[in-house]
Amino acid sequence: MRDVALVGAGQSPYGEHPDAGIKELFESAYDAMVESVDRGFDADVLDGAYVGSLGVGGYQLGITGASLTSHLGLTGLPVQRVENACASGGFALLDAVHAVGSGASDAVLAGGVEKMLDLSGDRSKYWLGVSGDTEYERLAGMTFAGVYAIAAQRYLHETDAEHEHLSRVAVKNHENGAVNPKAQFQREVSLEKAQGAPEIADPLNLYDACPTTDGAACAMVVPADEAHEYTDDPVYITGFGGGSDHLALHDRDTITSLSAVREAANDAYDRAGRTADDIDFAEVHDCFTIAELLAYEDLGFADRGEGWRLIDEGRTRRDGDLPVNTSGGLKSKGHPLGATGIGQVVEVFDQLRGDAGERQVDGSVALSHNVGGSGGAATVFIYEVDA
Repeated sequence: MRDVALVGAGQSPYGEHPDAGIKELFESAYDAMVESVDRGFDADVLDGAYVGSLGVGGYQLGITGASLTSHLGLTGLPVQRVENACASGGFALLDAVHAVGSGASDAVLAGGVEKMLDLSGDRSKYWLGVSGDTEYERLAGMTFAGVYAIAAQRYLHETDAEHEHLSRVAVKNHENGAVNPKAQFQREVSLEKAQGAPEIADPLNLYDACPTTDGAACAMVVPADEAHEYTDDPVYITGFGGGSDHLALHDRDTITSLSAVREAANDAYDRAGRTADDIDFAEVHDCFTIAELLAYEDLGFADRGEGWRLIDEGRTRRDGDLPVNTSGGLKSKGHPLGATGIGQVVEVFDQLRGDAGERQVDGSVALSHNVGGSGGAATVFIYEVDA
């Protein structure tokens, strides 16, 4: 494998876009990516594209990729839709890295898009449910929130964590999202409000859950030795990994740790020659607040059963020693399923290049972590810049 780099990344604003379809959302993200390529961009250099999308609502389920790239005038490219539930964007990037790293391609677009807010609440629950096990969970009435609530119940039982620690995740991420102009919810939330929100699935309440979102994101992957042809400040992808697991919770060895994440993280750390101690900041998949605490442990930032201590001690705040979800995370920035993994890339790209504005943190080594469903699939990437 040859080394690869990101030379551009951008996203649409996240939130409700009643007057925009998936083509318009994707175009907005693509234009933002093009603008970030500071030595100029020529679409003719692209020789492939991978687009993550679950296809919520049934928008162009067939040949989604070609529908989007042709709208941009990028006809002729080999383009594929990538579907791996909430990790679709992460796996689109993984495909792009493999294509460029193998030498099969020299410049690849990795993107993602989802249009979720045109649906009723009941229809949204249906589409979210397809990411879980159909036979034993979905058809038995299990909701997406219910799956994570079971994990949260067990985690609170096995550890010294309390619901307050889940609420502190929400408070932290809303604090970050409040200063992100692309975030769906640009407002802070008090701990009292987060703790007192209506319950959705015991022990989770409304502020423990991320929103449904319209949005898109794009990134451009090239060989590392050609990156300076596009930008003075490339971001190198030095580690990457993917993993999968049983969909149904009852088939897993544990429901308070995701083996798909552990496998992906181990591969990413090994490829980069890094450990968890080397990571300066991270974007992790906080579809529910419990998911962020589990990520701390599965990524090696904390020992098993001790992840809650990081939020308790304030270590993952923007002013902590390991800032997590400076974008606001899925919780505040939003969660347009197919775009989320690439949206994480945009935050890392901006942070490592010093372009994150009020959210800016220090660091030269970063990580992103994208999970599909309740842990059936996952990707982890490590990014670096010249220190």
